[in-house]
Amino acid sequence: MALERIQLHAKDILEKSFKTSMRGYNQEEVDEFLDTVIQDYESFNLEIDRLKQENDRLRKQSDQTRSRPATSNHQVNYDILKRLSNLEKAVFGKKFAD
Repeated sequence: MALERIQLHAKDILEKSFKTSMRGYNQEEVDEFLDTVIQDYESFNLEIDRLKQENDRLRKQSDQTRSRPATSNHQVNYDILKRLSNLEKAVFGKKFAD
């Protein structure tokens, strides 16, 4: 699964420290950027969890739909025609049926 290849997690980013040098990066700027990255990771994880739940729900719904007995179109059409015929007899009387 693609999630197994993820190397960094929000906690890893939060705890990452960089060595400083004479002409190094501005520590505050790096921290602000890493905070943004952490927020994105957390948002992605929440979205992944939401999508997993939705995927599970849709799979269960699909399984339930598949397990229902399917009625053929021919049977449905026959039933509709029979009901229509009965309705015509009721409305127009016996003379229409003959």
